[in-house]
Amino acid sequence: MNYIKLSLFILVVIPLLSVECFGNTSNKNELIELVKSFVKSNIAVPSKGRIEISVPAIDPRINIKACLSKLILNIPENHNGRNVNVKIVCQDKAPWQLYIPVKVNTTIPVLVSTQVLAKGSIINETNTQVEYKTTISLRGENISDVGGISGGRLMRRLSKGAVVSPRNICLVCKGESVTIIAKSKDFTIKSSGVALTNGSYGKQVRIKNNRSGRVINARVESINKVVINL
Repeated sequence: MNYIKLSLFILVVIPLLSVECFGNTSNKNELIELVKSFVKSNIAVPSKGRIEISVPAIDPRINIKACLSKLILNIPENHNGRNVNVKIVCQDKAPWQLYIPVKVNTTIPVLVSTQVLAKGSIINETNTQVEYKTTISLRGENISDVGGISGGRLMRRLSKGAVVSPRNICLVCKGESVTIIAKSKDFTIKSSGVALTNGSYGKQVRIKNNRSGRVINARVESINKVVINL
């Protein structure tokens, strides 16, 4: 199961980065490509993510003089990761500087429903698919593939195209039979029980042990399987 916590994987543009580039170009298209390359090399992209860098054409009314010294590019500190103003500085005897606005769009793979799914529906590869979504449109934990949750049940209704969130899927569902694995460093004991509460991956659920009748708390590990660490 591949959960992606967006709080850990939101696009970050490192502030106050700078690089010196050999060249004295005054060609506006070449400057735009230079800016794109600079931004791309100074951002962190989430695992399996994609980025799209968009730079508008430079105002034709702006006259850019050729720079005989190295062009210096940097990203000022006051940016939000999606809208960045790249500063280009020429340090000739007649110095000049130019700010180029850049938009950065980051997308990551997330699992979505391919149809309207009622509460209690079983999630599998026939009713879900992976799509790339912008990070700004996502909240909380998301799933990038169906593998680890196939067979889980929805705890709420999903509309077509909705993002499948792990918190809305019970891998262990109330009233269903579960396998209990109690393990320590030296041994493992397997038993059976019945779930008294719903639980998604990694969550604690209450289980009634069929053999002893005791109610225990255990961690959800996979479909209808819980673990107790002794």
